[in-house]
Amino acid sequence: MTQRLGGKIALITGATSGIGLATAKVFATEGAKVFITGRRQDVLDKAVAEIDGDVIGIRADSASMADLDALFAQVKTEAGRIDVLYTAAGGGSMLPLGQITEEQVDDTFDRNVKGVIFTVQKALPLMGKGGSIILTGSTAGTEGTAAFSVYSASKAAVRNLARSWALDLKDSGIRVNVVSPGATRTPGLVELAGEDEAAQQGLLDYLASRIPLGRVGEAEEIGKAVLFLASDDASFVNGAELFADGGQAQV
Repeated sequence: MTQRLGGKIALITGATSGIGLATAKVFATEGAKVFITGRRQDVLDKAVAEIDGDVIGIRADSASMADLDALFAQVKTEAGRIDVLYTAAGGGSMLPLGQITEEQVDDTFDRNVKGVIFTVQKALPLMGKGGSIILTGSTAGTEGTAAFSVYSASKAAVRNLARSWALDLKDSGIRVNVVSPGATRTPGLVELAGEDEAAQQGLLDYLASRIPLGRVGEAEEIGKAVLFLASDDASFVNGAELFADGGQAQV
């Protein structure tokens, strides 16, 4: 183990599955004390049990101001500070133009934009010089994707939040960056194809055909990209978008 996060306090929201959970495992292996959140206590408890290291699970919905206040109060009591904040909570659904609903817009932007804004804002009093904030973008934020416009718009918003926050925080010594995964094998991705396993594999095969490396990503690979942005190796990286996409949005 390299212990690139030795002695660091990290908070990862939405870390009960997929990229968030994989990143929590990477962070713990690299020496961080990791707080993770999830909306369902049973799933959160299962995730904590999967992580080998110093980890604490706190039930919280990132779109709930009361949950966020309770979250940061507990982190302050138990750790006193946050060195690394990774906002992995979020998600979306597919509806083409003409079928978009108010409920879809509200749900997507609450999870991917509102939740990110207030998670970061409420974390700031616990962060200081050398701190690292990593937001979750997506290749969908720069590419057009049929029936995915609301999600794509929310991720484009996240990208610009990082640009502006890098300026807002210029005197604080806190860095803000975005990691933008391409198609990655996660429960959230395959569930877009429904519950049929053949349909799920068909989706993965189609997405792999669009990626220069010829395959979809694995959650741990994205976690390692987040690790770079979290670590002192990225001490002069700020306001940037790091694509971990196999070349998907680069060609």
